[in-house]
Amino acid sequence: MSKTSARASTKAPNSFEDALSELETLVQAMESGQQPLEASLAAYERGLSLLRFCQEKLQTVEARVQVLEGESLAPLSAPTTDA
Repeated sequence: MSKTSARASTKAPNSFEDALSELETLVQAMESGQQPLEASLAAYERGLSLLRFCQEKLQTVEARVQVLEGESLAPLSAPTTDA
């Protein structure tokens, strides 16, 4: 991702899936180690923005599911293994 494309991507994503896809692309580009420092910093900042967007969407969905289920959802516990 070039410096200009990282800066141009400051608009909010259209959906959770779009944000997640863009975040995955940013992570791959950063992990490659081929970006200049400024582009890496811009990608990191964009990644934080996308992460916050995804977290907010997930919290909204979780709240809606709790309402739909009458808040009768129980937290999932880790499966136990009998040895």
